[in-house]
Amino acid sequence: METRKKYLSGVRSMVVKLGTQLLSDASKRLDTKFLAQIAQQVKTLRQRGVRVTIVSSGAVGSGMRLLNLPRRPTDLAMLQAVAAAGQPLLMHAWAHAFEPLPVAQLLLTREDIDNRRRFLNIRNTINAVHELGAVPIINENDTISTDEMMRISFGDNDILAGLVAHATQANLLVLLTVVDGLLDDNSQSVRVVPNIVEARKLVRREKSALGKGGMDSKLLAAQMVTSGGDAMVVANGREKDVLLRLLDGEVLGTLFLPAESRRPSRIRWISGVRPKGSVFVDAGAVTALVNKGKSLLPAGITKVEGEFESGDCIAVRSPEGIEIARGLSNYDSEQVALILGKKTSEVRTLLGEAAYDEVIHRDNLVLQQ
Repeated sequence: METRKKYLSGVRSMVVKLGTQLLSDASKRLDTKFLAQIAQQVKTLRQRGVRVTIVSSGAVGSGMRLLNLPRRPTDLAMLQAVAAAGQPLLMHAWAHAFEPLPVAQLLLTREDIDNRRRFLNIRNTINAVHELGAVPIINENDTISTDEMMRISFGDNDILAGLVAHATQANLLVLLTVVDGLLDDNSQSVRVVPNIVEARKLVRREKSALGKGGMDSKLLAAQMVTSGGDAMVVANGREKDVLLRLLDGEVLGTLFLPAESRRPSRIRWISGVRPKGSVFVDAGAVTALVNKGKSLLPAGITKVEGEFESGDCIAVRSPEGIEIARGLSNYDSEQVALILGKKTSEVRTLLGEAAYDEVIHRDNLVLQQ
């Protein structure tokens, strides 16, 4: 319990994500009584001086119930139509649950996160909503998302919640689900996770019929948040007063411990953004980046994949293709293809005043765990 109090008692800003299955009652309809319970906890936390931003699933699920659909559609246009039908029901339910407090809806796509300017505007908007006394409620904009919705989405909003935690610079991310945190091989709850790599060995691949995510997406969110220097908890949302008890230090769910130091906002954004392309590097460059804290130089690059512009985030891959880092490129993909494998003097001869010593400067590079 002392560990919990150390990391959770001083929280002043938190993001709370609720999954589709958690928001549904026994008849698979939106559980308005449960929403009211969560809203009451948020109100109490606000009185304690804690800012709470909600990331809510449930639009597709609400639409399925409204339209009497037995299963989640697989056709993109149908899926978007179902989300469009369900989104007003979801927000109406949240608005009713929080009365008389106002709520503010923010619909985001992956592209909003990947664009640095839009990402910063998300932060400003959420902060302004809090300043106005309203509760921000965020969901993926399912009605205009494209392939992400079908294959590589935010992961039932787990990844979205992690990115929102980055944007709001929250001290804590809480993922509320229908199980009591991360389970070990004996189906017992793991109470503290100091190491994400070891935790991945315990991941179970099951996921609900309503949701898109699973514990693996929660671990991806945990990696993002904890590497940035903040804590994350996965807990059973049906536990009575779960949010209040968590911040009181009670042992509920699984606590993912933060790194010892907090990363700057720009570095957090780089760790969460989708790379536009990749560069492959030799073994010497891997050692320089991972063990010596160096920048990525043209001489260590062996291959370029994808098209990207100067300033885009790109992945850095080992000779085996494993992503070891990502960062902001000083060059576009055509320039990197021109200078790869070359020494600094050769790069300057080729590019003249447009030459940078580094393809990715260390200050704009994030190592992957």
